[in-house]
Amino acid sequence: MPALSPTMTEGNIATWKVKEGEAFSAGDVLLEIETDKASMDVEAQDDGIMVKIMAGDGSKAVQVGTRIGVIAEAGDDINSLEIPADEQAKEQPKEQSSAQAPKESTAPSESNPVEKKSAKPTGNDTYEHKYPLLPSVGHLIKEKGISEADLKKIKGTGPHGRLLKGDILAYLGSINPETPAANEVNFNNLFHLDLSNIKVATKPAPPSKPVEEAKAEAPKAPVVENLEVSIPITLSKVVEVQNRIHETLGVFLPISTFVGRAAEVANDDLPPTKRTPTANELFDQVLGLDKIKAAKGSRGVYLPQISAVPPTSLLTPLSP
Repeated sequence: MPALSPTMTEGNIATWKVKEGEAFSAGDVLLEIETDKASMDVEAQDDGIMVKIMAGDGSKAVQVGTRIGVIAEAGDDINSLEIPADEQAKEQPKEQSSAQAPKESTAPSESNPVEKKSAKPTGNDTYEHKYPLLPSVGHLIKEKGISEADLKKIKGTGPHGRLLKGDILAYLGSINPETPAANEVNFNNLFHLDLSNIKVATKPAPPSKPVEEAKAEAPKAPVVENLEVSIPITLSKVVEVQNRIHETLGVFLPISTFVGRAAEVANDDLPPTKRTPTANELFDQVLGLDKIKAAKGSRGVYLPQISAVPPTSLLTPLSP
């Protein structure tokens, strides 16, 4: 049972989202836990298989740290796995814990040199952690009896400062304290997309041509920035539809409404104009996404202009 808040001591299991023998992926919701304050989903941190559910749907007042299920790594044969016994650590009186602490610190095990190093901070720095904590972190905090005050002294090295199991073990001196710091550097490197090794391809130089052949080539015509195309059109159909709408709905639509709508439809089919690509379009070209995305229209670059107006009778609004 994970601790969803520093003050949580027990919780209720609303429902399991996975069944025994069912595989799941990182990020999938495993179960829904209810407390007296809120209901929250517990997500899987890695890929795995649900081996056995110890506390089923509707279980009430399950203590934090109590085994509620057993999971295996992805690809394991769950039929040959042996479920270990539940060796939940029982809380000992504070007097006994404080009496054993000096003995353990004065006689460390010589076979494990890593335990000689301690990651307990010597300053007064405090850290605010994001809740809910990871299930493995909450279980370890409950097992080791770490108080909320001591928990604020541990620096989280996970993404966005999230507290990891390695941070707790380094604080207790069970692992090398430099290991979480190295993992933090790796996490920070994964947050940024490094494009420094990408080089822009240069066009190959054209083959050299003889001087006589180069002179014989005709000069290229300059690129026309603005191009106007004039075609004759008739508005007889537009006037017919305009009268029909007015007779049936009693609404008068001006000619400009029909011309504007026709321009919108035409711009969707016309090719895009030559322009400087945006930063997003350049990034799509680097990733090769420009080849699979749909071609964009002209985005309203082509504008209609009416140089000859219809007769005056067509411009006069119809009487209501």
